[in-house]
Amino acid sequence: MRFYPALIAAVAAERLAELVVAKRNLEWSKANGGKEFGAGHYPVMVALHTGLLAGAALESRRRRFTPALGGPMLAVTLAAQLLRWWCITTLGPQWNTRVVVVPGAMRVVAGPYRLIPHPNYVAVVAEGVALPLVGGAWRTALVFTVANALLLRTRIRVENDALRSLR
Repeated sequence: MRFYPALIAAVAAERLAELVVAKRNLEWSKANGGKEFGAGHYPVMVALHTGLLAGAALESRRRRFTPALGGPMLAVTLAAQLLRWWCITTLGPQWNTRVVVVPGAMRVVAGPYRLIPHPNYVAVVAEGVALPLVGGAWRTALVFTVANALLLRTRIRVENDALRSLR
């Protein structure tokens, strides 16, 4: 199970890279008149995602790696990262960890957005289950999944309201 802390560290590094991109894109959005929606839930989202990484790392220390579960969950975790970056590159400067709408911007319907309305959240849900299960951290997977479902209920509503403002 020596590889698992490295996997958690790699996902944490990926999250930091996302924050760099998000900060740059937020600056671009604000320079173009962007308006943020639903900022109140953002700290909860940050805490939840930080808790996912910390919980998986801590809980996995008391678990054994089970190849029959860990192998497929590693594949799902990697696929979730690919989907997330497909979303980020498709949205370009409009992608953000915050909900920001730039007046006059067109709704993106290319890439994964031509298939489903919120593909980044498919990646988040898949990763929230799979990443902990790679290390056998089923409690972390369960707690994150329930908490994330509650958060996504709010987040998707906020995003849909923001997207309607593009019309």
